[in-house]
Amino acid sequence: MGGSGADSLHSCIGLLAISAGSLLLAVHFYSSPRAVPLIPSTALGVLLLILSALLAYAGIRRSLRNASLLVSLCLTLSALWSGYGVILILAGQGLLPEPGDARDALVPGLATFTLALLLVAVVGFLCREPVLALVAAATSLASAHEVALHYSSSLGPSAVACSHLLVCLVGGYFALGRILYFLTKGKVVLSGTDLTERKSQEQGWGDAGSTNPFAAPGLLLNMLSASVFCCRLLGVTHTLSLGHVPWLWAAGTFQIGICVLSYRAMDVLMATAFGFTAILKFAGGYCLLYPAWQPEEPSFPTPFLVVFSILFAVLALFLSLRSPVDGLYLLVFVAYCIALACSPRGFFAGGPQGVDVAIFVASALVALIHLYNGRAKAKIPTGKAAVKALLARSSLLKLREGPDLHTPYLGYSKYADAEVLAYACSVLASFALTATGDPQAPLATVVIPWVVVAGGVLKLLGGSVAFARGKTLESSAFILYSVMWIIWGLTRYGGLYGTARSFHAAVGIVAFMLFNSFIVICSLFLNMAWFFYSLTYMLIAVSFLLDAIHALPAGYDIAATLIFGLVSFYCFLAALSSSTFEGSSLPMGRPIVRLSGVGAGDTKCLHLPARKASSVKRIADILRNGGTCGIPTDTVYVLVAACNRPDAVEKAHRSKRQAQDRPMSLWISSLKQLEPAKHLFTPLLWDFMEAAWPSPISLVIPRGKWVDFLGMKDSAKYVGTPQSVAIRIPDCSVTTHLIDLVGPIVVTSANPTGEADTTHHNQVYAKLGDKVDAVLCGGPSPENIASTVVDCTKIDSGNIGFFRVGIIPKSQVLQILEQVQKKHLVGPGGGTFPTKGWAELQSRGHAVHNGVGRAAPAAPGAEHHTRF
Repeated sequence: MGGSGADSLHSCIGLLAISAGSLLLAVHFYSSPRAVPLIPSTALGVLLLILSALLAYAGIRRSLRNASLLVSLCLTLSALWSGYGVILILAGQGLLPEPGDARDALVPGLATFTLALLLVAVVGFLCREPVLALVAAATSLASAHEVALHYSSSLGPSAVACSHLLVCLVGGYFALGRILYFLTKGKVVLSGTDLTERKSQEQGWGDAGSTNPFAAPGLLLNMLSASVFCCRLLGVTHTLSLGHVPWLWAAGTFQIGICVLSYRAMDVLMATAFGFTAILKFAGGYCLLYPAWQPEEPSFPTPFLVVFSILFAVLALFLSLRSPVDGLYLLVFVAYCIALACSPRGFFAGGPQGVDVAIFVASALVALIHLYNGRAKAKIPTGKAAVKALLARSSLLKLREGPDLHTPYLGYSKYADAEVLAYACSVLASFALTATGDPQAPLATVVIPWVVVAGGVLKLLGGSVAFARGKTLESSAFILYSVMWIIWGLTRYGGLYGTARSFHAAVGIVAFMLFNSFIVICSLFLNMAWFFYSLTYMLIAVSFLLDAIHALPAGYDIAATLIFGLVSFYCFLAALSSSTFEGSSLPMGRPIVRLSGVGAGDTKCLHLPARKASSVKRIADILRNGGTCGIPTDTVYVLVAACNRPDAVEKAHRSKRQAQDRPMSLWISSLKQLEPAKHLFTPLLWDFMEAAWPSPISLVIPRGKWVDFLGMKDSAKYVGTPQSVAIRIPDCSVTTHLIDLVGPIVVTSANPTGEADTTHHNQVYAKLGDKVDAVLCGGPSPENIASTVVDCTKIDSGNIGFFRVGIIPKSQVLQILEQVQKKHLVGPGGGTFPTKGWAELQSRGHAVHNGVGRAAPAAPGAEHHTRF
């Protein structure tokens, strides 16, 4: 019930938030004819912002477990209420003074969400999700009524309030159904609220549809930003003003979040596209805000927008290889950037606003396709099969596919690679600097959206994702450059480049240059592309420094930014190519400096994802050939070698500096591997092993001739002590499957003797990476507590001991032993357990169960079987 319980919780949070918001709006519209409304605008706006955050949380958490139409509904309504709430706050604070300002501010967003929620409702009805469809349809109806209310006094606010009340009732019904389902563990199910059947159907459909559950909400947000300018062009609103900024910036903020979540969904291309469109939304909002303190309308430089259109075109080309419909859709944004470049008034001109109409229509159609394909079994064709068949005939280009498309070097990450977006932001920020302006207010219309947002915020996002993927150098560089763009941009924008502060600015820039020098040196060991990328950024820093001390030669800054922009553009193309095609179509180059153990790709430890059967097979081949590997288990990571390879066992012993008094252990996958030697074990010990395993319980048993049946040969001296051996069957399917392929393995902890246990494959690589042949990467260990080690050397006389109590408590082990002993006492033929030993155990049974019983004397070194 763990997964379904979490789904129920997040569904309840989402539906209850929708019901609460609808109830607030119903009360607001019922009381609106009064002279003093029951809920003031400011208070209502703040409450809607709080509910918007709850909706966003419910949608995100729900989507991490299961893609659902509820995800699109929650995120879309969250964006609606966030923009709506800010506008209500502005109106409540008197910042929209004219009578028609509030109406002109609200209508574009309400019109967008009327259509967006109607699309969600249509898909809900088609895909047999009636309750969600009713919620979406009722909310769409409420938005439509509110739009009509603003233009017709004959329609009273009661109609809007009734629609919101309907949303409240339907949402409350759905939430009640999920609560009852959760509390009764599925015994009580209200009609239309059971998600179990839907979930099983989706699992059967596979990934034929959209694999990114956030694509549809992102496309609906493109409709929102386009609607602001569409309504102005079509005469629905009279002017563009401060009241439209909340819609644009809400859409931009949500799309940055969707960009991150698309990386979580392993969708690099759509994540990059949403990053690009978020920049346009912030730029549009900034342009609408700019006239509030400047008399003239802002404009943007032509070269920069042409570069942005090229980036969109390249991204559209690569996206067409995966989904031609999405690729064609991005071409509308290419036209939009060109229209902005051709219009001196930018977003205020009619040409770009005409393209906004096309963006609105195209976004609605593509969002409908994504919504339907994400839920229905029969898909709307997007042309993917035709492109795939066409590329199958080509021997030069082969698409990268499969669940491990974005597997990082270290084998485990929750995010896809964000380097494409980071390089594109470098291109945008560098070409934005080519614009000239008033020395007292340089780049006034360019710095905030294109340098601070694009070059800073989104590059910081790329650095954070790179850090999550284990790319230390790349993440450090991206984060450093993002901080540089943000600080320089805000400094220039704030007019802090005066004579009195030039020295302080120069000192800060020199500090950045020193940090970048370290990155340049480190990039020598990475690849040539990164070396030139970091080196040419030094040219940008030098231009900042010369500008700060008023010694900038004419044309130097233009040349530096162009060089850095071109290098960044090549890296952008190479990263796109690498994420789309197999092989290196546009290579990043080899490391310039190669030292022993550094940058030597042929000698690096292999990192293979544990979820792939082929990876386990490859690890097995390495072990059979005498290699040593780090693998995940049911507890912590361990270092293993094949029993029948004494050279490998000795290598493992040396590689972790194994102390002589800390012998290694033995693992098997099944008692069948000991079946030929069963006659060498007492019946009680055999039955105890059978009852205790598989589990994180290591049993220290007497050494005997049974060891020879495992083919250990000369490696036996490294395993156990002359008197005893620790043996275990792990409760981990990957590990037992590996042992099935290799045979019994010798095991020790994957860390040098005396250090802490390793709980992640990154730690294995850091501690033993140059001493092992491969690491099977399974991410974090399921448990950070090691196994329980039980001394069974004198179990037949009634004595057991605990060298260590780990993840399995002592009481559970004693309970298993007691059950086995009872079986032998009353078994057929009078049992096989020694009467004397049983009587002795009974006489002190209470002491043993209280943890004070006498443990069996341990063989020298046996107390050190404590690492796995």
